[in-house]
Amino acid sequence: MLQKLTLLFPVWMILSGAIALCWPAWLVAMNQGSVMVLVLAFIMLCMGLTLTLEDFRRIARMPRAVAIGFVGQYTIMPLLAWGVANVLNLPPHFAVGLILVGCCPGGTASNLVSYIADADVALSVVMTVCSTLAAIVLTPLLTRFLAGTMVPVDTWLLFTQTLQVVIIPVVLGILLNRYVPRLVMRVMPMAPLLSVIGVCFICAVVFAANAEAILSHGLELILAVALLHGGGFLLGYNFAWMLGCERQTARTISIEVGMQNSGLAIVLAKQAFPLLPLAPVVGAISAVMHSLLGSLLAVLWRTRSLELKTELIQAASVPDRSNI
Repeated sequence: MLQKLTLLFPVWMILSGAIALCWPAWLVAMNQGSVMVLVLAFIMLCMGLTLTLEDFRRIARMPRAVAIGFVGQYTIMPLLAWGVANVLNLPPHFAVGLILVGCCPGGTASNLVSYIADADVALSVVMTVCSTLAAIVLTPLLTRFLAGTMVPVDTWLLFTQTLQVVIIPVVLGILLNRYVPRLVMRVMPMAPLLSVIGVCFICAVVFAANAEAILSHGLELILAVALLHGGGFLLGYNFAWMLGCERQTARTISIEVGMQNSGLAIVLAKQAFPLLPLAPVVGAISAVMHSLLGSLLAVLWRTRSLELKTELIQAASVPDRSNI
């Protein structure tokens, strides 16, 4: 039951966004203080609970695939975000928000989508861990490099915020998994659904706080975010394919590149760019968009995999008449 509710992630995203836009007064008060920071830290803690030291040992067993995905994550998405922002001539608050989304690590939802797509879930987990740990350095540096010409970027503040809401909760989750495994085993069935609820809450609060701006600039933002994530899926797959990855690995890398940690982008935009109150809006729309596109792509790929398996079974069941 819990897994089925978790798989409805895109539905919950759409519903929470719609509720926030229709009745924003319910959630506006949550946009103050450190509520969203704590929620995101909890989401990252849930991710840490799913990890063990064995996950890090896998990196040594699949270094090439992890390296391809890592390079794709931190080159394709940041440059694509910068390119889309300039081609569409987005105003600074939306441009910075889009670039920040592009510079964030892979989202935890990518592991779920990889499972649905019949991709390599283990590889997806390892890639998410690597990009998340690297985010503490690369997200601030890439954001400053690509957005620094538009607005002042406080690299140190981005660094400290990333450390607080990503690295510390993830490490705490890993330690809990190692030293109190029985407690973690009891919590684990609920962790994915709680993460989904947390992301939906963060996005709903941002939607509610900026309902008027979203309704006014919705089409422009949807186009920009769709180009970013759609391009990420497409370029990520072809990048892996050109470097000789097999189909399942290419699918995994595509999903990991195309899906960002939009919750992190929202919190960082809110904390690091207080003079750009509309910057977090991009992250909220990004969370909905990459969830929808990723889920659709996953269903198409899973359907294709089932068709191929059926064809192989049918071919194997046909008797060989060459010797008759």
